Amino acid sequence: MTLDVSRGGLLVTLAVFGVIVYEMRTVLDFVGIELPLIPYMAAVFALAGLTVWIVSLTGGWRTEPSDDPA
Repeated sequence: MTLDVSRGGLLVTLAVFGVIVYEMRTVLDFVGIELPLIPYMAAVFALAGLTVWIVSLTGGWRTEPSDDPA
C-alpha cells in the first residue's frame, strides 16, 4: 500500500487539526473544565511524529508530480 502525501498537505492538515483541538480546549476552559497546556502540546507533537512515521512506512513523500494526467 502506498500513500501519496505532499509535505505541505500534511503540515496544513496537522495545523488545522491542532487548532481545532486547541479551540475545543478553550471551550472546555470557558465551561469550567481546565486542562493544562503541556499535555496538549505533547499530544500534538506525538501525533505529528506518528503521522510522519506512518507516511514514511507507507511509501514516503511525493517529491515530483506524477505522470498520470488524471
